[in-house]
Amino acid sequence: MADNTYNAAHLLVLEGLEAVRKRPGMYIGSTDTRGLMHCVWEIIDNGVDEALAGAAHRVEVTLHADDSVEVHDDGRGIPTDKEPRTGLPGVEVVATKLHAGGKFGGGSYVATGGLHGVGLSVVNALSARMDIDVERSPSEQGISFQRGVPGVFAADGPKAAFEARSGLSRKGKRVAKGRTGTRIRFWPDRQIFTRDATFVWDELVTRARQTSFIVPGLELVLRDERGDQPVAESFRHDGGITEFTDFLSHDEPVTSVLRLQGSDTFTETVPMLDDQGHMTPQEVERELTVDVAARWGTGYETELRSFVNVIATPKGGTHVSGFETAITKTFNDVMRATKALKQADADVIKDDVLEGLTAVVTVRLAEPQFEGQTKEILGTPAARTIVRKVVAAELKAFLTSTKRAEKAEAKLVMEKVVGAQKTRLAARAHKENQRRKNALESSALPAKLNDCRTSDMERSELFIVEGDSAMGTAKAARNSEFQALLPIRGKILNVQKASVGDMLKNAECASIIQVVGAGSGRTFDLDARRYGRIILMADADSDGAHIRCLLATLFFKYMPELVRDGRLYSAVPPLHRIELTNPKKGMEKYIYTYSDGELQRKLAELRKKNLRWKDPVQRYKGLGEMDADQLAETTMDPRRRTLRRITIDDADAASTVFELLMGSEVAPRKDFIVAGAYEVDADAIDA
Repeated sequence: MADNTYNAAHLLVLEGLEAVRKRPGMYIGSTDTRGLMHCVWEIIDNGVDEALAGAAHRVEVTLHADDSVEVHDDGRGIPTDKEPRTGLPGVEVVATKLHAGGKFGGGSYVATGGLHGVGLSVVNALSARMDIDVERSPSEQGISFQRGVPGVFAADGPKAAFEARSGLSRKGKRVAKGRTGTRIRFWPDRQIFTRDATFVWDELVTRARQTSFIVPGLELVLRDERGDQPVAESFRHDGGITEFTDFLSHDEPVTSVLRLQGSDTFTETVPMLDDQGHMTPQEVERELTVDVAARWGTGYETELRSFVNVIATPKGGTHVSGFETAITKTFNDVMRATKALKQADADVIKDDVLEGLTAVVTVRLAEPQFEGQTKEILGTPAARTIVRKVVAAELKAFLTSTKRAEKAEAKLVMEKVVGAQKTRLAARAHKENQRRKNALESSALPAKLNDCRTSDMERSELFIVEGDSAMGTAKAARNSEFQALLPIRGKILNVQKASVGDMLKNAECASIIQVVGAGSGRTFDLDARRYGRIILMADADSDGAHIRCLLATLFFKYMPELVRDGRLYSAVPPLHRIELTNPKKGMEKYIYTYSDGELQRKLAELRKKNLRWKDPVQRYKGLGEMDADQLAETTMDPRRRTLRRITIDDADAASTVFELLMGSEVAPRKDFIVAGAYEVDADAIDA
């Protein structure tokens, strides 16, 4: 039976560093390589904070062959005098008490990477052995720890015999006056860390290089003594983030590296514990310093790094959002003022401005607020406003500069931003067209289609019929077994002039592509078509010819495989009907002709044969004037009709003619019409 009792005896109280050893993931993220490297960064960052305070100029990191790491800095040294409340040496307090350090009240550090005072004590708790030696006049003093407990080791290494004892346990060589520093060496506890957790040299090099850019003048020396051949690297960059931006850039420059710098103050409300033990809000004035290095290049990628003090903020925060807002608004304001953006143009957006940008955004302030223990996102609200104000003022000064070199660079970068905007809008239009096209190809067939019944695609025919009046006659005239009808209203869009988007928006063009069922453009698949023949059926007059030309243009431009495969035809309806009054035996009563020339020849032939006809000869103004029997007999019945196949004998020549007759260039078409006008027989014009 389960024990349901629950009283104070069941409570586990974790004192001091026990909590860290019980739940290491809360403090360093994990117990694999990532967590082990986090421990190294905690120790290195203490030395870097000394450099930020102006007290250190050199940090040395050594990876020893015995699985230990040693970090030495020439800062002020951890205090060794007694801390008043505990009576313990300062170095012991810092290494054994969580939330103990010099980064809370603002007395020792203005801007730091450490905030919570848990860095060194956490690493100590997770180390099989840690040695801390402090260089302060008159002599070097040291203390050792085993898994967070102070004491004395009988020999070198973490496996030596250990006796727990509080206080400084080693006295070293004399230290010259004015010389200070701290040397920390630790062996990670393999009871805590996984067997394959290791110190990664490449990560160490990357982080050290990055830090040397952020803290100009600081030298970081790395040594790896684990292999057969010791390796050493040294980093120092007096140029700071300007050099960092150059290092990160991989494309040709459009501008040189711009430094956008400034500072401002803000008021922050901080809860403070008063003498009566009450938390009372207190307003504190802070200073925030902004330093940004930015450079635009010819590429398309954006490389944006951000830092608070020396802490990298890979997920950004208020300082990055302030920077991005400022550059976007400033570019829009200046380009509107200089007419680089026309009144009708849309504003450029953040992505247009960031294209090809390499930038390092740094801010320095006391006690920054982060979102979460990992310090990946800055949360201090005032950073957004101050960074925006500083960057906007400095960038505007550059973009509106009258100096020759800066003016030329500003013009180039504004042209690049406008170019990025145009490319983005074109890409979006293409995407929308593709989406519309996919929707078109997958949606139901239009209601106005009169489909055929056969499942034999090769036998089936699609008649694209001009006009609703002709549609009624064609419906009665067709063989619904294999002949489908699609009516179109008037003249369709001239697709040689129009964009893909306009073509897809046009209801008639969309219907034709949908009904043919094989897609269009690059996605066209001849095998997916729904009909064996596509037949264009328009009136025999000039308007009908124009409609056939527009339809042929659509097929030639967006479904050229249909034309190449000989699947596109033009129906040949008659222009006249001659009704014989005295036909001879075996003769048809009605004779059809397809042109004025053919009519004259046929009438002459009938006169010779002494055959009479009913005057006047009927001239069809359109397909709708025919009876269903007449349309079937002359134009739709495969046994008696005439079809004209539309082919591409010479694709280049065909393309040239289509562009000439239907394209957007007016002048060549005018020349063609004028040149051909003299060859037209005025009497033959149907007017």
